[in-house]
Amino acid sequence: MPPTPDPATLRAVAARFAILGDYRAAQRYGNGHINDTYAVLFDQAGTPVRYIFQRINDHIFKDPVGLMANVANVTGHIRAKLEAAGAPDVSRRVMTLVPSRDGAPCLRDDEGHVWRCYLFVEGATSYDVLERPDQAFAAAKAFGAFQRLLADYRGPRLSETIPRFHHTRSRFQAFQRSLASDRCNRAAKAAPEIGAVLAREALADSLLALQDSGVLPERITHNDTKLNNVLLDDRTGEGMCVLDLDTVMPGLSLYDFGDMVRTATNPVAEDSPEVDRIHVQVTMFQAVAKGYLEGTDGTLLPAERERLVLAGQLLTYENAVRFLADYLDGDTYYRVHREGHNLDRCRTQLALLGSLEAEENRLSLFVRSL
Repeated sequence: MPPTPDPATLRAVAARFAILGDYRAAQRYGNGHINDTYAVLFDQAGTPVRYIFQRINDHIFKDPVGLMANVANVTGHIRAKLEAAGAPDVSRRVMTLVPSRDGAPCLRDDEGHVWRCYLFVEGATSYDVLERPDQAFAAAKAFGAFQRLLADYRGPRLSETIPRFHHTRSRFQAFQRSLASDRCNRAAKAAPEIGAVLAREALADSLLALQDSGVLPERITHNDTKLNNVLLDDRTGEGMCVLDLDTVMPGLSLYDFGDMVRTATNPVAEDSPEVDRIHVQVTMFQAVAKGYLEGTDGTLLPAERERLVLAGQLLTYENAVRFLADYLDGDTYYRVHREGHNLDRCRTQLALLGSLEAEENRLSLFVRSL
């Protein structure tokens, strides 16, 4: 990761965006693992106004300009659909890019790093751990609406910002390479987790085979639907705006649903060391399923609806594989804040996966009842 920019750098970047007003201050914002995010305050004729600045991690996203083309195309399409439908508060329902002074959706600083700027959505909050089923329903409905609004997108095919991002077989093969090299001599400390991942290898191909055979259609998907990537209105609780569009690209709807399941149904944070507390919260699963299906509003095919429970298992497994591989590699992808942080993340995923497997019949009956 590049070093944290100093105040002079942030001020210089701010001057190159098409923002009216006087720069006042900036501070780090949120707890994302990948990009550097700042809430930046401007004084606009006596009124304080905030913006979100992000420095894109070009170690992870090799083509940040292509990524920003995806973001501009997707947000532009959604904005046009909302405006045509007469939706209220459009600027709070879709991320709004603030262009650079030369009209581009992003800019490069003097060191070559790519920055973007969004309007700050006020009066709404994202939650790392959802506390109530109504919150899960609202967030899932917002992701479902995101899928529905993009169903008729006819612009340029989106680029793959991280190739094979949810290609679970490729993720498993990367894990195998990490295990074989064991470059940091950590495999012995993760023997139970390694065994659990290896025992479920067949799960890696469960959706890929259906996509290859044409049973599951390619869609434009978010691909990182942690429920903290939705802002909920502070007053009404409504799901307002889908965030973190870096991985919006061609994919499967079930990837989006599955990631919601793994984040909403876990009663603790995804890096909690308290694995004994982890079990699938059935009421949260039910809320996510109902919200997503209401948001998609008939967009999904029967083949997609029939595999919602499997999707939750697969995405939980995939993230366990990714966290474990990063732990074995020496924590090169995800930010860590303590020794064994990625191993704790892996353990939470495996504990949740075991609970999802144990509750499979119950969850499947509920989905069929909708």
